[in-house]
Amino acid sequence: MLTTTTTKVLEPGELDAALAVLDRDPVANAFVAARVQVAGLDPWRLGGEMWGWYSEGRLESLCYAGANLVPVCAGPEAVRGFADRARRAGRRCSSIVGPAGPTAQLWSLLEPSWGPAREVRSHQPLMVTSALPAEVAPDPLVRRIRKDEMDIVMPACVAMFTEEVGVSPLAGDGGLLYQARIAELVTAGRSFARVEDGKVVFKAEIGAATAKACQIQGVWVAPEYRGRGLSEIGMAAVLQFALKDVAPVASLYVNDYNHTARAAYRRVGFEEAGAFMSVLF
Repeated sequence: MLTTTTTKVLEPGELDAALAVLDRDPVANAFVAARVQVAGLDPWRLGGEMWGWYSEGRLESLCYAGANLVPVCAGPEAVRGFADRARRAGRRCSSIVGPAGPTAQLWSLLEPSWGPAREVRSHQPLMVTSALPAEVAPDPLVRRIRKDEMDIVMPACVAMFTEEVGVSPLAGDGGLLYQARIAELVTAGRSFARVEDGKVVFKAEIGAATAKACQIQGVWVAPEYRGRGLSEIGMAAVLQFALKDVAPVASLYVNDYNHTARAAYRRVGFEEAGAFMSVLF
């Protein structure tokens, strides 16, 4: 019998209730929803536990606890419950990421025992669009990466990750998990690039994807090609693929200090619709 409020690890039989929570905000919850729709709630397949916060016997909030710690539709009381469970379990994640308000509260409760963080990005605008680019023509040279082109796209992916996150994705396990994730996206037809003379000069991926929303990630232009507008026409091309082939709404989140990228995304048609926060360890 559940108490008035409680947190627990969800079981496979609670999948429908979890999906109902995720469906309250398909855009903000796309990352977690995509994983749950594919893997269910089995921790081994999901790559982590799904914690649920119940109030009066009703599932109200979630928290994905895997490589990332991600609060979902979590109010202040739910965040406190998730923080208590996270403190008891100890830090196993490489980041905390999610909507800015709940993530900030979660970090304030965990920082005394989990801190210090390597970096805190407290305001990352969430940008959304459901319309094809009106003012920027898609780059006709941006295309899907083929399965036999992993050796071409991987150096660009590693360079982007290292530049964005501050550490190499090849550290630790030698990059096996990261390479597997990129291969998964390539196989799914969600890795895109402009390739010139065997080298990637622009790339991006459609990471999380559900029937209602998808999230563009890993946007990168080779340093020697920056300042030529490739990011705008490249993003217009990726957005075209996303809206026509994947989902009716596309989103991304970007560091608030990256004014150049934010301006480029706005020109392609993205509008700010909230904010995320990331705590990196």
